[in-house]
Amino acid sequence: MAVEIITKEDLNQFRLQLLEDLKQFISPVQSKPTKQWLKTSEVRKLLGISIGTLQNLRIGGKLRASKIGGIHYHWFEDIDRLMNSGRA
Repeated sequence: MAVEIITKEDLNQFRLQLLEDLKQFISPVQSKPTKQWLKTSEVRKLLGISIGTLQNLRIGGKLRASKIGGIHYHWFEDIDRLMNSGRA
């Protein structure tokens, strides 16, 4: 059986790589879109929900939307507020 010695530098490199991997895993959830208004498809992708769930959020008054030319647009700040409130 071969014995490997792990140094503090090895552990530090492992820690840095682990932190970077965690940031990449978490960042899509926490990243703020560059646009203030999002289309329905963008909101569904961001939240990972179905079109029916999104419609229920609109109907229930939990998420406001503006309909322009047949397309619903949602304000990112409303989505952020909804996610931070813990109610969905």
